[in-house]
Amino acid sequence: MASVLLVGCGDLGTEIAVRLHQAGHEVVGVRKSMRALPLGMQTIQADVTVPDTLAQMHAEVIVYCVAATAQTDENYAQHYVDGLRNVLQSQVGPQLKHVFFVSSTRVYGQHADILIDESVPAIAADFGGERLLEAEQLLADLPCAGTVLRLSGIYGPGRLYLLNLAKVQSRWPAKNQWTNRIHRDDAAGFIAHLVNTVANGHTIHPLFIVTDSMPTAHYDVLRWLASSMQLPYQIESTEPPSQGKRLSNSRMLETGYQLKYPNYKIGYSELV
Repeated sequence: MASVLLVGCGDLGTEIAVRLHQAGHEVVGVRKSMRALPLGMQTIQADVTVPDTLAQMHAEVIVYCVAATAQTDENYAQHYVDGLRNVLQSQVGPQLKHVFFVSSTRVYGQHADILIDESVPAIAADFGGERLLEAEQLLADLPCAGTVLRLSGIYGPGRLYLLNLAKVQSRWPAKNQWTNRIHRDDAAGFIAHLVNTVANGHTIHPLFIVTDSMPTAHYDVLRWLASSMQLPYQIESTEPPSQGKRLSNSRMLETGYQLKYPNYKIGYSELV
């Protein structure tokens, strides 16, 4: 087992921490609020954008799972680039074996009908994608191993954007597009799976796309959700997606991880 520093204990980070703790790892959580982590896990209050609040913890594994607090270039730079750099500068040492950075498939700004995997270069189309790619590059200069985890849209308990959107057809997008998603429990489960793999002495890839097995047209998801909630809808268009991209999770599944929610119908059935 390993000593793990989990930086960023929001909904996803807390779920990762719980799974790692249950697997026997020594988990220390870093969060901005004073709220303690469950199961008696040690919690440190710190702000990644303020280096003086970060203490050296001598962890063997770091999982950086911080989220920006505003959709601005400055905020993304502070939380992803500067925040990650501050943590790495405070923690790097001979004891550190692996760093995981939770990024996003937002870095793929291109519109493509092909199935995108990790071999396809990411072409950012906005400040968010650009800052995430900048943060990802920080792992390349580490004296230890690093892995970037590009997560697609997270849904699950408390993450009900699409469910709420399906209820109001006037807010449905004007054009159909490809969508990709990952259930919160599978995102946390896969990250814990990778930490376990590293802790057992195995080498892993430096990059993973973390998404389910069913890229889907936006209209198809919304129509299915509306029907599941027995709500009427008028959009019957079969227009193929003209925007977005389809993402492959083949490398993710090659690790032996088995998705609990391989497609949106299984995942949203519980939420509906």
